Amino acid sequence: MDAGQVIPFIDAIVAVMPQIGFQNIKRGQLSVSDDNKITSLGVMAVVGITHAIRGTIAYNMTEESAKKIASKMMMGMPVVSFDEMAESAISELGNMLAANAAILFEQKGTIIDISTPTLVVGDSHASTSGNIKQIIVEVIVDEIPIEVHISVASA
Repeated sequence: MDAGQVIPFIDAIVAVMPQIGFQNIKRGQLSVSDDNKITSLGVMAVVGITHAIRGTIAYNMTEESAKKIASKMMMGMPVVSFDEMAESAISELGNMLAANAAILFEQKGTIIDISTPTLVVGDSHASTSGNIKQIIVEVIVDEIPIEVHISVASA
């Protein structure tokens, strides 16, 4: 996996999150994992990637983080429990971020398609990324941490 396959996913977060109302976006820790398992921190939106590159992108966060993000997406409406509305908001966030990354790839001449996000709710649930190494990037938006698991390879 080369940097050109990772950067658009991070750039998409930097572009989309301010549109939702987040002001302070910064990158935290970066790590590489040979393990193809992604263990949910509580809420994880998983999007499949196909065409010129293939794999998955998973936006992984705690339930508390997901509730804060969902609240911001719903114009500040309090999110007391992670209910269907909050689930819908986080799924839509995964869709918005992956779609924006697809646009950034296309602007560089790489066509990718994305799947509808799959939402995994509950900690200790696991997803697999096939036989592709993962780059895990921590992104912090207004002090809310999100792990971005990028597992892609050229098709």
